[in-house]
Amino acid sequence: MSQPLSDHDRQNELKACLDAGWSLVEGRDAIFKSYKFRSFIEAFSWMSAVALCAEKMNHHPEWFNVYSRVDVTLSTHDVGGLSLLDITLAQKMDDLAK
Repeated sequence: MSQPLSDHDRQNELKACLDAGWSLVEGRDAIFKSYKFRSFIEAFSWMSAVALCAEKMNHHPEWFNVYSRVDVTLSTHDVGGLSLLDITLAQKMDDLAK
């Protein structure tokens, strides 16, 4: 089972995500990022790749897609906030978007 981010992880791992363009969600222990792709097919292909990673991790994003934009919110429901699962999935999403 996951655990909430420790203070150390917030200062290091979470900071790395924030430096990579993720932002904290107001009123919630979650992070958010909006990805912009060149087309719907590119956005959907990225979402499909992320879905395979998320399924393997058993950690699924909250996301919203309109044409070439995908808005993502990550939080671990089991712990009521951010965990290392969110950090790992955020990093995988960023890697796949390159």
